[in-house]
Amino acid sequence: MLNASPSTPTLLISGIDTGVGKTLVTSAIAAYLQTYCASQRLAIFKPIQSGVGDREWYSQHFTLTQTLAQLTPLYFETPIAPPLAAAAEGKTVDLALLWPVFQELQQNYDWVLVEGVGGLGSPLTAELTGADLAYDWRLPTVLVVPVRLGAIGQTIAHVALAQKAKVNLRGLILSCPEACSSQEIEQWTPTHLLESMTQIPVLGVLPHVPDPTNLAQLAHAAAQWDLERLLPSLVIPTQAGASS
Repeated sequence: MLNASPSTPTLLISGIDTGVGKTLVTSAIAAYLQTYCASQRLAIFKPIQSGVGDREWYSQHFTLTQTLAQLTPLYFETPIAPPLAAAAEGKTVDLALLWPVFQELQQNYDWVLVEGVGGLGSPLTAELTGADLAYDWRLPTVLVVPVRLGAIGQTIAHVALAQKAKVNLRGLILSCPEACSSQEIEQWTPTHLLESMTQIPVLGVLPHVPDPTNLAQLAHAAAQWDLERLLPSLVIPTQAGASS
């Protein structure tokens, strides 16, 4: 893979596992940008997808001037890890196909949100993981942590992996896949302990969203996060602050 530093503001949204809320966190940031920074062109990039899911979601619910091939250059029908899906379909995972599409998005859009495949340790090929892609492409990264039992240990392990791979980890976003109380958030994913153990800041919480198609609610949730650290180049509009 190629070593590069994105010129256009870019953020990789990864997670500590599959099904932790990466798509909703990405959607919340996208909804915020399209609501409060409507004059800026947004692109969403899901480099590899196995099975129907994220690219269809983004193309259906967001106003994007991208083709499905630009959203997801590598697509496999089988909903398992990319190298296994490729092998099952008699194909290969050719990461060289991703970089030109990513460069094109960088050149033509003001923001590029990249949703990762599974967690940072998830395999993209038989040799490379999501952490390798994050490092090689120099992608600033946020790690999505689900509010659930066992999340603390998984988070510590993923942060250790990120540090070993020299990933630029900006922070953690806590996600509530199921409805949970403030007490449960504190019991399962206590901010002070996560920050103490990882030395990585918790930048916000995505509460449970009963209707994930409610982009206004997602944008409002993102407006509560520490966006100055999550998206340093973002000029936060006054109306966004007023809504919080």
